[in-house]
Amino acid sequence: MSFRDAHHVTGALVKMAEDNGCDLADLSLEAMQSVEGRITEAVYDVLTVEASVRSRVSYGGAAPVRMAEMTARQ
Repeated sequence: MSFRDAHHVTGALVKMAEDNGCDLADLSLEAMQSVEGRITEAVYDVLTVEASVRSRVSYGGAAPVRMAEMTARQ
């Protein structure tokens, strides 16, 4: 999926969650699939705080691997 399409899907899901007063992870799979049919249950594996932190792998990011690198340099 292109970045543009992914951005649109994400925006629609965030709006849906806001309208329902819940977090993204609280939306049902069926609700998410109403926006993008290719979404699977695997989406719930990335909608956690831990997964978000682990994904911050750029230089200076908060991923555990980056934190270990920064700690080792001190």
